[in-house]
Amino acid sequence: MSTNRLKADVLVVGGGISGLQAALDLGDRGFRVVVVEKEPSIGGKMISLSKVFPTLDCASCITTPKMAASAHHGNISILTYTELKSIEGTTGEFVATVVKKPRFVDEEACIGCRQCEYACPVTVPHTFEGSFGARKAIYVPFSNAIPQTALLDLDDCVLCGKCEKVCPAGAIDFSQKAEEAAVETRAVVVATGFDQTPPAAKPQYGYGQVPNVITGLQMERLLAPHGPYGRVLRPSDGKVPESIAFVQCAGSRDQSLGVSYCSRVCCMYAIKQSMLLSGALPLADITIYYMDIRAFGKGYEQFFQNAQAMGIEFVKGKVARIREGGNQSPVVRVEMLEEDGVARERQHDLVVLSLGMQPAWRPSRALSLRAAADGFVHTPQPKLRPSLTDQRGIFVAGTAAGPKDIVDSIVEGGAAAMEASLFLRELGLHSEGDHTPAEAPDLAMVGGAVHE
Repeated sequence: MSTNRLKADVLVVGGGISGLQAALDLGDRGFRVVVVEKEPSIGGKMISLSKVFPTLDCASCITTPKMAASAHHGNISILTYTELKSIEGTTGEFVATVVKKPRFVDEEACIGCRQCEYACPVTVPHTFEGSFGARKAIYVPFSNAIPQTALLDLDDCVLCGKCEKVCPAGAIDFSQKAEEAAVETRAVVVATGFDQTPPAAKPQYGYGQVPNVITGLQMERLLAPHGPYGRVLRPSDGKVPESIAFVQCAGSRDQSLGVSYCSRVCCMYAIKQSMLLSGALPLADITIYYMDIRAFGKGYEQFFQNAQAMGIEFVKGKVARIREGGNQSPVVRVEMLEEDGVARERQHDLVVLSLGMQPAWRPSRALSLRAAADGFVHTPQPKLRPSLTDQRGIFVAGTAAGPKDIVDSIVEGGAAAMEASLFLRELGLHSEGDHTPAEAPDLAMVGGAVHE
């Protein structure tokens, strides 16, 4: 494993919407930024969404410009498919160790033509598409991925060599190994995002066992215009669903899962998806089983009322179990809270579990940040200065600090950039001219490795 060194003013851990916002704000101020993203492309969870609530604007139309602006910014260097291993050092003099995983494709040589992908004979479920669509063993992560560089998954590869034969740039490199780099940085922004609570953690909801029980992110891909099917279909048989149900709090407010908190966004994304489904499938019956509707943001209550006016049925009840009924249709057993807890069973063609948020990355794994009781990064002043952590020089943004929506994540990305700027000024490093794009070669990435 070779070792390389980089120098930066700020290291941003995570290339989702919050991390990109922080990187752009810092880069525009003249600071040198390194963004480390564990996935093969930047964009985070937001790039996989169909639309955003409550405006129903296109999610890709918001995310893609920020991805492109970051990738072409003279003060920002992006390391994808790279994981943070540790951060050591003292305030203002941090050294982060990152590990760049092998793509088995030369990033500098690859031209993104996808000829290797077309030639590959292997097809496997596409993770980005919620495992509904198919991808090849060598593939570009998704249509608007940045970088547009192929990735070879050796776990699925049969070593037939067809990709290597058709590549016009000679970019396939089966000899690549993981490469370690040390990033010398003065400040760190932690924007590691979230994971969904495990859908199979509550076996009584039947995920993975009962056909046509899916998650909220899987529904996002079905609704996306560039999704796996181009329309909303049942995954088991390709049938257009005539009855769709959403089960709220399927992974939040549940002490048995260790997730006692509300994830804040689940009610709103279920309402958003139900409204989009109502437009895509105007004859479908759509039901939302809920305990409480928490519409907390600006315009959210009106959004909820609009959904009711559209004819979407809201049933106040706690779903106890989901079993398979006839024709592979899930049967939902629900305790009707407005009927003194009477249990009823209702059959639907498709059931969506509104899963919650949990930390994608535990702070204690790589640096000595304190975790809050919910496992997210602890913030000592959550109302006054939400980006501060208990370690000077390390800041947090977005859902790394706790569940929140896209608007708040973007705002906190900007807040983290501001806090980092103030911190760097305290160290005597001023923005707007202290660094120019001409110094960016310190952060250049050559042949898939980073070099000083």
